Amino acid sequence: MIHKLLIANRGEIAVRIIRTCKEMGIKTVAVYSTADKGGLHTRMADERVCIGPPPSKDSYLSRNNLVAAALKTQCGAVHPGVGFLSENADFARSIRREGLIFIGPPPEAIELLGDKVAARATAVKFGLPVTPGAQDAVSDIGDALDVTKRIGFPVIIKAAAGGGGKGMRIVGHEADMEENIRIARSEALANFGDARVFIERYIEKPRHVELQILADGKGTVAVLGERDCSVQKNHQKLIEESPSPGVTDAMRERMKTGAVDMFRELGYCGAGTIEFLVEGGECYFMEVNARVQVEHPVSEFVSGVDIIRQQILACTENRLELQGANSGAAAGGVVNVRLSGWALECRINALSPGRIAKLEVPGGMGVRFDTCLAEGCLVPPHYDSMVGKLIVHAADRGQALAKMERALSELVIEGIQTNQKRQEYIIKEKTFRSGNFDTSYYGSVEKEAAYVR
Repeated sequence: MIHKLLIANRGEIAVRIIRTCKEMGIKTVAVYSTADKGGLHTRMADERVCIGPPPSKDSYLSRNNLVAAALKTQCGAVHPGVGFLSENADFARSIRREGLIFIGPPPEAIELLGDKVAARATAVKFGLPVTPGAQDAVSDIGDALDVTKRIGFPVIIKAAAGGGGKGMRIVGHEADMEENIRIARSEALANFGDARVFIERYIEKPRHVELQILADGKGTVAVLGERDCSVQKNHQKLIEESPSPGVTDAMRERMKTGAVDMFRELGYCGAGTIEFLVEGGECYFMEVNARVQVEHPVSEFVSGVDIIRQQILACTENRLELQGANSGAAAGGVVNVRLSGWALECRINALSPGRIAKLEVPGGMGVRFDTCLAEGCLVPPHYDSMVGKLIVHAADRGQALAKMERALSELVIEGIQTNQKRQEYIIKEKTFRSGNFDTSYYGSVEKEAAYVR
């Protein structure tokens, strides 16, 4: 077992990793920009290193600064967290070159899965269903129109090398194609340093569902069920739950079979997710996230598995520790993890920067608040707006909704504006409570939710 680990990230995910490391007897090193000095993750870690000024490119995205911090503090491994460099193959290679362990899959797997065109081709190879579209990146308007003639409008243009809605454009008519190709390529180049884009048929009102995978790099793979991430704004998730109210057992099996084969063949190690679009009883491969996801706690609640712990064990000791009360014996390298109950997560986003004047966290059985907040902490304007995740677990969806409603009513955050009241509105809203919603849902209630005080 490694003795010390550097967390190449900030905020609530850094706090989350530190907590598991403490339970495992691993010392931690926090990194911080000058904007995050005194942040909760720096207070909780055993050591802390300043890695630069507030701009991410000079701190949390600086591979040289992060590697230097790990070497200076004599760490044995680096955990990339989420976002920033968590899916950067060059960063993984730079960590490995120094003889350190990267808590994530091999760089070759990151590279392959991070390229959406290559990932799509890999999914096809393992029998996962994909939406009709281009087999390769489109180089010009001629290529684009050839694809649309074959699959029809509407289509979606996607950056081959990125995500988060950047380099993504929806096109409904041929006359709009050239301008949108130009914009998508420009956004892709600016955000990911890669102008390649590809085209798929646009599925207008799907659910967004993802499978949580764990793998040890030696062929053992576990699936911890699926999460529904359909409540989102501008492709940014707001509420997640597990299981999905719109996925049948037959669909789960179709998604799982190809996913397990893909991760095993790639020699995948650690945590990852395969994302799908689900519509009308059909599911279509969308992409792979070669890292732990922000919404991993809902899968932890229904499975009883500490995903961060399993990441660390898989990458440092080439094993998963899943045998026991909550899992069945591995059959053919597949660990059958038993799932129980229903979990919901509401992301709490800051709508303004500021200093936390008061924080009261809800409690009770099956309630968890993962956050980087503490009274006196400064929420800077430089980074992602998410400051916490409120997660609940209960026997079924109805009880989980009631528990989330209660927990949101108890959460007190003063000193900044947040989206807490908007989340309370959604949890009570009849369409969401029915479970019959898709990715267009938030747009239909956003105006009403925004005016709730």
